[in-house]
Amino acid sequence: EVQLVESGGGLVQAGGSLRLSCAASGFTFENSAIGWFRQAPGKEREGVSYISNSDGSTYYWPSVKGRFTISRDNAKNTVYLQMNGLKPEDTALYFCAVATSTYLLRRHEYDFWGQGTQVTVAS
Repeated sequence: EVQLVESGGGLVQAGGSLRLSCAASGFTFENSAIGWFRQAPGKEREGVSYISNSDGSTYYWPSVKGRFTISRDNAKNTVYLQMNGLKPEDTALYFCAVATSTYLLRRHEYDFWGQGTQVTVAS
């Protein structure tokens, strides 16, 4: 059974940091592109970042570029999202998603996704 479990969310003050983890199982992790996405109440789902399965290249949506860092540990089947300089606008449910290519992730055509972890940034 495919499973993606996010953790690391919580309540943090503006300017603070959090590190999210996405633990994966049930598929070939190293052959998959994995991304982080988020959704706040009343807002459309938006991309945060993704990391490729080929060369490990990364991409960040403009709203988080320079503040967030994505990484993956294939030995642990885990993807991380280090979030620094958090802003109240970052408050959302963050989830990770898997696809066979970053192209599909950008199109929000995921093969699998998790239930998410809540990030709340207080001012």
